[in-house]
Amino acid sequence: MTPPPRHHGLPPRRPNIGISPDWTGAGPDNPFARYELKVSYAEAVLRAGGLPFVLPYTDDVACVEAYLDRVSGVLITGGAFDIPPEAYGETAREGMGPLKEGRTAFETALMRAALKRNMPVLGICGGMQLLNVVLGGTLYQDISREVPEARDHEQKHDRTQPQHPVEVREGSLLAEAVGKGQLMVNSTHHQAVKKLGNQVVASATSPDGVVEAIESSAHVFALGVQWHPEYMLNNLPVHGGIYKVFVHKARDYRR
Repeated sequence: MTPPPRHHGLPPRRPNIGISPDWTGAGPDNPFARYELKVSYAEAVLRAGGLPFVLPYTDDVACVEAYLDRVSGVLITGGAFDIPPEAYGETAREGMGPLKEGRTAFETALMRAALKRNMPVLGICGGMQLLNVVLGGTLYQDISREVPEARDHEQKHDRTQPQHPVEVREGSLLAEAVGKGQLMVNSTHHQAVKKLGNQVVASATSPDGVVEAIESSAHVFALGVQWHPEYMLNNLPVHGGIYKVFVHKARDYRR
């Protein structure tokens, strides 16, 4: 059969991007549990040329695989909760924050399955920490207690504005997205990467030595950043490059 003609001049196909949402349980002011997603994540994917789809939680492996059959990339978002330390061989210490074990279990299964397919994965803030744990790394449970020389990584001012610089490593996936050298970022985390996972490299660090971005050398695109680039697209458009490269890799995945 003759292939259909190519239509030159049309915009490139938008790849489907699966996004993990946050979750809030039922309570006095909210009779039903609900999924939540900050608009900035979806807008960043749209602006980068992707089609965002929210993926509800499931513990059904077949359902996770069905999700991945329908998307070309996975975005693991951040949130105000911590990864259970048992996931990286530790027990909870003072400074640990709240857990969302159902969310973490789903995101872990989703990420593992996506990485097994070598599907592009982007982890934002807590999503970066999960990427490191899934690949065999560990975390500082609380930066202020375990890295006393570190600066404050939980900024109090507007998160659309930067907090501190990071140094982006030359030759990294991150450098492909935003350029090498110094980059100003926002900062909203109290945990951080401690031991890097297997075949994971640090692609950006802050001046105090805290790892701010990681990537896997064993996958076509598995990148995590500790900051929130989607919050700064208007004030520092260079951060949009992270989503653009991610979406580009997702488009290539289905070719």
